[in-house]
Amino acid sequence: MKRFHVHMHVDDLSQNIAFYSKLFGTEPTRVESDYAKWMLEDPRINFAISTRGAAKAGLDHLGFQVDEASELADLKTRAQAADMELLDEGETTCCYARSDKHWITDPQGVAWEHFHSLGNIPVFKESEASSTVVCCAPVTTEPAAAPGCCVPGATTSTAKSCC
Repeated sequence: MKRFHVHMHVDDLSQNIAFYSKLFGTEPTRVESDYAKWMLEDPRINFAISTRGAAKAGLDHLGFQVDEASELADLKTRAQAADMELLDEGETTCCYARSDKHWITDPQGVAWEHFHSLGNIPVFKESEASSTVVCCAPVTTEPAAAPGCCVPGATTSTAKSCC
């Protein structure tokens, strides 16, 4: 089964945790110093906020979280059939989780993440300890594009922090 995913960049994490907790009628399922996530069942959504990455507050990216590897493969096949450029990260770490994932960017420049969560990790991204900047969402050159960071062939000079 798929779960819709929305990731928003916020300026003030505690203010937004209070707002979204009231809006959703429940506290986040995970809170870190720079990140919070609600795993809602009605509607079935993985809603995350963070203070990382984007230059301004707002939509960071959309996506689908899947329960099974076969569902992720199906989403990948659909993206390829739609002639969408695909960034396949494979198994990676991001947003306090280990996941298998790939990215596409829609015609308007909005980044879409398709991922299968494999487990939790205690840090935002395991590669943070290294000097290499690693990132998540694809970016386009369109001015109205979502503030992502990676495209096939991107260099670390064009990268930002993950998710």
